[in-house]
Amino acid sequence: MSKPVLYTCAGSRGLRATWAAEEAGVDIDLRLLPFPPRYLAPEYLELNPLGTVPLLVDGDARMTESCAIAHYLASKDGPSPLVVAPGEPDYAAYCDFTYHADATITFPQTVYMRFAVFEKEKGWTEAGEAYAKWFWKRLVKLEQRLKGREYLCADRFTVADICCGYALILAQRVGLDEGVPESLKAYRESLTAREAYQRAVARESAGPAAI
Repeated sequence: MSKPVLYTCAGSRGLRATWAAEEAGVDIDLRLLPFPPRYLAPEYLELNPLGTVPLLVDGDARMTESCAIAHYLASKDGPSPLVVAPGEPDYAAYCDFTYHADATITFPQTVYMRFAVFEKEKGWTEAGEAYAKWFWKRLVKLEQRLKGREYLCADRFTVADICCGYALILAQRVGLDEGVPESLKAYRESLTAREAYQRAVARESAGPAAI
């Protein structure tokens, strides 16, 4: 049986998937692309017309959403402590924070990076900075949830921590750490100290950096 194939750029949102695979012990075929692949690896558009990363191909399954891929890899071989199952008390919270990661937290980061990092020469830095403030304000839900908790859900490390944790990791990398509360920085430090995270970063370091 063939391995799931993950196409990604080092340090991109695809890190969620690489990290989840390492945590779950899922053997993936990691294909690293230059960033942005739509321009530097145009042949990739034949696989993913969106030109975005990550892309997971597992048999007939094709997935392009990083949090969904992380959940899939963590649960594809059966029940896993990385996933909160229906019937567990924190199932709703697990679903909510896993989706919250991209829909609410990473979205303003993406806009900030486009306007204030990648295209700042176009004079859109002010718009980017506005989205930076939006990002910082949206961290309140994470901050409140983690008061008195080590992890987001079910008193254990789950895919929700991978998905939300990546946004905090990205904040540090792209100059958005100024508005990140100290409690969330400590949470991020505990996540990035995990051996599976460090293995995922090491695997991705073999390819061209995304940012």
